[in-house]
Amino acid sequence: MINDDLFGDDEASRAVVREVSGVQDVVSTRDAGPGALDVRQTGPGALLFAELGVAVVTVAPDRMGTTGLFEPADDRLIAVEPERIVHALQDTVPVDALQGGPFIDNADATWGLQATGVLTAGESGGGITVAVLDTGIDLRHPDFADRDITSRSFVDGQSAQDAQGHGTHCAGTMAGALDPAEGPRYGVAYGARLLVGKVLSDQGSGTDADILAGMSWAISAGAQVVSMSLGADQREISTAYETVGRRALAAGTLIVAAAGNNARRSEGNPGFVGVPANSPSIMAVGAVDATLAVADFSASATEVGGGEIDIAAPGVRIHSSWPLPRRYNTISGTSMATPHVAGIAALWAERSGARGRALWDELVGAAQPLGLPAQDVGAGLVQAPS
Repeated sequence: MINDDLFGDDEASRAVVREVSGVQDVVSTRDAGPGALDVRQTGPGALLFAELGVAVVTVAPDRMGTTGLFEPADDRLIAVEPERIVHALQDTVPVDALQGGPFIDNADATWGLQATGVLTAGESGGGITVAVLDTGIDLRHPDFADRDITSRSFVDGQSAQDAQGHGTHCAGTMAGALDPAEGPRYGVAYGARLLVGKVLSDQGSGTDADILAGMSWAISAGAQVVSMSLGADQREISTAYETVGRRALAAGTLIVAAAGNNARRSEGNPGFVGVPANSPSIMAVGAVDATLAVADFSASATEVGGGEIDIAAPGVRIHSSWPLPRRYNTISGTSMATPHVAGIAALWAERSGARGRALWDELVGAAQPLGLPAQDVGAGLVQAPS
């Protein structure tokens, strides 16, 4: 991670990566335009995400320290971290669960849209660009026909077509059709421009390099909101993701991420918020069920600085789009809560013109208190503009 003094200076950033890592071949995203570089085809060396101030480096053997990383004493760098593998965050809830409660899917809309006030909002997300970084999308789905969608894959050897389902489901909740081909309305920001970055493989996993590439592309392409229903069960904050989150907010982009599904509250395990949601500058989303109780799987805040829950959203038995031929599916997870928040953020961005930190403040300020601990639901249940 390049420090703030060098951030934005492409040549100086390349120079410090060369000097410190011993790698001479440093390719920048500015060489070919935003999103034009294929992360896995840059060869040995380093790829600098100029828009983020972060580089992914294949470490030269003679620069490796005891941790397997180069260990510079160089104040031009903020930190050096090993690359992680992250996963789509989805949980399993019995299909017969939660038949009661104040909210239930009906012929008009899913319970999540009802609970968050989306149905009475006058905004559609029009004029706002939202990005979902996940397993891609099924562009053949009738509910995405004639929509303003740009898709790109950052996974080597795979197209943006979603063969897993998770990405199509999340994209549907965030920005699905106002009038779907079948069943109730399930999408929030149906009028938004949608960017779909495939950063997780058809098996549902991906690397930091792929995810950072997707983030760089989304921010460069003008996304005001980025939704990431993915993570790694790591308690420690990633300096890389926190740096990107902070710089994104400063540039007017709000990043929203799933808190994690590693809790088993019914067994006395509250779990913990993982990477990247535990970054203080990335909005961490917990999940509630249709009774507005905390989902059994939804991670709780920890004492790690930044490991808090910022807001909660519907995440249990969520109906949304799914790749053909199935078309629709009902699944659970903090992954399902996150695109509710991202879509509603687009509605607020349209309503007020707020961006970055101001948009964050609007979302938490409008949240509905649930009478539950902040370490479980943050400010409360996300609410659309009324």
